[in-house]
Amino acid sequence: MDNKMYCNVCGRELYVKNGMLLEDAFEAKKQWGYFSRKDAALHSFVICEDCYDDMVEKFAIPPEVTTVTEL
Repeated sequence: MDNKMYCNVCGRELYVKNGMLLEDAFEAKKQWGYFSRKDAALHSFVICEDCYDDMVEKFAIPPEVTTVTEL
């Protein structure tokens, strides 16, 4: 079983041990619907924290950030 995980942006291998991701990363899944050019396709990707920071820095409207008190 291949437990390797990579950042889809920079290609860096993320730290996984015993099938558990031991560093935080942004994981996304999007199932496209009828009003897109990708009908019925499911896209998923992982972005390391450094690449995430670089990506959101370019947003015209920054992401909403709230503090979570329980993890």
